[in-house]
Amino acid sequence: MTTSTEIEVRSPRASLAKLAADPRDKWPPHARHLYDWLTDHYGPDDPLPTLAAGWIAHQRSENTQRAYARGFRTFDEFAREMGVHPMGFTFMLADTFRLHLETAPTWVRVKGGKRWQTARTGPPYSDASRANTLSAVSSFFDYLDVVSDDQTHRKNPFFAVPRPALDRDYSPTVGLTQAQVAKLLRTARDEHHPAVYRLRTYAMLLTLYTVCLRTDSLLAANVEDLGYDQGHHVLRVKVKGGRRKSKPVPPHTWDTLQTYLAGRTTGPLFVAGAGARLTEQSAWRTLKAVARRAGLSQEVHLHAVKHWAVTHALQRPGAKLEKVQDWADHNDPRTTRRYDRRRGMLDDSPAYAVSQDMVASLVDE
Repeated sequence: MTTSTEIEVRSPRASLAKLAADPRDKWPPHARHLYDWLTDHYGPDDPLPTLAAGWIAHQRSENTQRAYARGFRTFDEFAREMGVHPMGFTFMLADTFRLHLETAPTWVRVKGGKRWQTARTGPPYSDASRANTLSAVSSFFDYLDVVSDDQTHRKNPFFAVPRPALDRDYSPTVGLTQAQVAKLLRTARDEHHPAVYRLRTYAMLLTLYTVCLRTDSLLAANVEDLGYDQGHHVLRVKVKGGRRKSKPVPPHTWDTLQTYLAGRTTGPLFVAGAGARLTEQSAWRTLKAVARRAGLSQEVHLHAVKHWAVTHALQRPGAKLEKVQDWADHNDPRTTRRYDRRRGMLDDSPAYAVSQDMVASLVDE
């Protein structure tokens, strides 16, 4: 394996040692976890843990941090299997990693095993997963070129590696009808177990749906972000891209939130039992439990709630794509269209209306 001393890159430990405080103390959780994981494999003197974790901390959104850290672990596992240091990769090895991803089994939870025990027994990576992993690792090498102190241009070995062609109009998200979403919300409100979390679960899912939010935006919100603007109750959240935006909160959702908060005026908007901020993992498990109790598909996930909201908004008579796009915080209307779960359904085809009009014209003649 190539040692750290053979790699032309600055020593981040030496750079950080000159500072009065350690910047790593400010790293977000995903960066810290990756640093600890890599340090276990490469030791504290190798530059890789600090550089890789610094790259994760450099990403603006928590979702990107999580996805990139997961992709880098997959890459690092392959590098260690090949006996090559990750920062010593060449194009040939990078392209071999691409081929490896096409057949490598994925990590899945061991049925009947210990809590969180996983094994590589799942199906191969999907096209989207392979593309995301290759994009993540390529981003790391771009970052490495920027932070290198030796001014040597380090060509990204993944620059010319082809990535799977993705259908940008396709989404595997399960679609639910309005009646099914209503059943999910009623179950959360009236039947979720344990009962002590019913109000929190109902408020969380109702807010996700009626305010059309990403899960990370909602869970990062604080009670202080609730307010009043231009005659509307609003929730000021950070949307994708890092900007903050005031989102209108409908009356029933506002009243539900106030009932859930029970007079609390500070801290995370949604809290766990011990008072800490509710994590996305806990929220995900909660949705799965509610869906199971409601007799709905177990393929639903938290981000699907936003898909359902967009779909149902576009179904309404007189719906305008640009209005729904703004509500969904999308920069591109094509993204909003991709969220529409009814897109491409044969029931909605204009063929029937066009044919009916033409038949009427032919009969009139």
